[in-house]
Amino acid sequence: MNDMELIKTYFPDLDERQTERFAALYDLYTDWNAKINVISRKDIENLYPHHVLHSLGIAKMLRFKTDSSVMDLGTGGGFPGIPLAILFPDSHFHLVDSIGKKIKVAQAVAEAIGLENVTFSHARGEEEKGLFDFVVSRAVMPLADLARIVRKNIRKQQINALPNGLICLKGGELEREIAPFRKQAISIELKDYFKEPYFETKKVVYVPL
Repeated sequence: MNDMELIKTYFPDLDERQTERFAALYDLYTDWNAKINVISRKDIENLYPHHVLHSLGIAKMLRFKTDSSVMDLGTGGGFPGIPLAILFPDSHFHLVDSIGKKIKVAQAVAEAIGLENVTFSHARGEEEKGLFDFVVSRAVMPLADLARIVRKNIRKQQINALPNGLICLKGGELEREIAPFRKQAISIELKDYFKEPYFETKKVVYVPL
């Protein structure tokens, strides 16, 4: 199965524009990664399962409603923000990273595929002032630290099926990390949705804020 087929297997309702955009990511990231290392050199050929599909795991926790506003903190080269922005073209994604050259890659990729529902900020989470329905991230820091930084960025008005908050892609043992939020946190295992061995220990964790 080629990598684009992998995405279409799990997300069969993609339209032509979405399919083209996902298909373009491999060459774009391979090209940029040779100049600015945003994905481990050994891992670039696993771009679709390890980075694109993993990012889309957030959609298994929540499908963002039209006009949702989402911040991706610590986006690196654009994960999970860019795959989510392709999947949810009617929502807005604000990608934030403290490393300027990584944001440059994410910006260039978004521009190349004509992605118009994304904005970018070269900043630390503490400096970001915007308000969002959700903050997403991929293993950037422990949940409690992340929650402390982004609580100020969560807007009060609700439009989605889950109350506004934090949705994180995590791996491994999470008992201790989830403990402070035990009564509110929801965790799903991606191996229940994606059959590739990579997802055996991968989870999506939601915490209302």
